[in-house]
Amino acid sequence: MTLYDLKPRFQALLRPLLRGLNQAGVTANQVTLLALLLSLALGGWLALQPVASTFLLLPGFLLLRMALNAIDGMLAREFNQQSKLGALLNEAGDVLSDAALYLPFALLPDADPIAVVVMVLLANLTEFVGVTGQTVGASRRYDGPLGKSDRAFILGAYALLVGLYTPALAWSPWLFWVLAALSALTCLNRARRALQEAA
Repeated sequence: MTLYDLKPRFQALLRPLLRGLNQAGVTANQVTLLALLLSLALGGWLALQPVASTFLLLPGFLLLRMALNAIDGMLAREFNQQSKLGALLNEAGDVLSDAALYLPFALLPDADPIAVVVMVLLANLTEFVGVTGQTVGASRRYDGPLGKSDRAFILGAYALLVGLYTPALAWSPWLFWVLAALSALTCLNRARRALQEAA
């Protein structure tokens, strides 16, 4: 069970926007690129201003990014905009966005940069393993315990916490090591269940 399982309900809330976006000529790939560019811009700003108060921008943006990610997929499926380019942009955009938004945590006071980098690398590996399932005859895997939505929720909540309660910065090392361990477990779960599905 991960937050990804709530995606259908989240999509239902966004569905009224779709027809208007499609009629306005907005494409799924444009939404994907917008999410990536905004993520890179915010990640750059967080890296340039690595203070707790700046990270208060992150929770709201992560919610916006989840909405954009849902919208691009819905536009692609429901308005016949699916393409191989879109699939590549979607997967690459997620990995680049995660790196841009989460690596700046390494620059905060009391952070363990190694823990942050290891977590980001393993988080990206979870997406790679999820996609690799398709190469062995399984579906794209989204198994937990720490998928993309779960990471966004936890790190968005932590960014809010440190922005409002600065002493929480001291919790960063153990938090990121725990997230790294959960990411490694997620990789194993996705690989195992992909092989089970393919068999």
